[in-house]
Amino acid sequence: MLVDSHCHLDKLEYGKKHADMAEAIRKAANRGVHHMLCISVDLSTFPEMLAAIKPFPQVFASCGVHPLHQDDEPNDPGLLQQLAADPAVVAIGETGLDYFYAPESAELQRRSFEQHVATAVALNKPLIIHTRNAQQDTLDILRNGGADKVGGVLHCFTESLEMAEAAIELGFYISISGIVTFNSAAALREVVKALPLERLLVETDSPWLAPVPFRGEENEPAYTRTVAEFIAKLKGVSVEEVAAQTTANFFELFKLAKPMNV
Repeated sequence: MLVDSHCHLDKLEYGKKHADMAEAIRKAANRGVHHMLCISVDLSTFPEMLAAIKPFPQVFASCGVHPLHQDDEPNDPGLLQQLAADPAVVAIGETGLDYFYAPESAELQRRSFEQHVATAVALNKPLIIHTRNAQQDTLDILRNGGADKVGGVLHCFTESLEMAEAAIELGFYISISGIVTFNSAAALREVVKALPLERLLVETDSPWLAPVPFRGEENEPAYTRTVAEFIAKLKGVSVEEVAAQTTANFFELFKLAKPMNV
């Protein structure tokens, strides 16, 4: 069994590759992906996202504002805490810092990130972190905010081994997406080889970043298996071992997520 630890089911373009969300979930199950975490990127669309996944008990939800969505809506930590307190929410995020695409909003991103960390600690829910070109600030905010009390995951990881190890020391996991299969990802592959399987998760970040050999297509949760197979070859273990360990890791981190019998 596999878990897609980070996808955006509400962002898939239904009516083309998949008739609807139910079909995308069925396709994932056919490849052994029986659970997935649907990730919030802003608060204005969160209620709609939550309603869309409600019929599917195998799909869990997060609540948060992506660092690249800071200008889309007013910063409202009270609303964040109110929405994130919903029992259906198993994690806070995605949140974090992206100085690659939006260095001009760094101060606003940091303030939002600090509020997300405080909300996670207050609600005792783990964090889902987006970080790019902001290693030291990301780690400093996690440390200063007491994020080690709740843990979390650095999703779609593309940073250094040193950052991964520092995050693991804070109780975080490292999630690997289809980027690991890209020709340009040699450095990331070395990081994956060096990290213990006991601290890894797998994800698609669908509908974006489809892995090889599906690049150019819309990504989907079914491709979690493709990522897991690639990691298995990198680490010289079976895909069954990757699936079993990353699934155990997921449910250890996201304790409010309850696995279905499959």
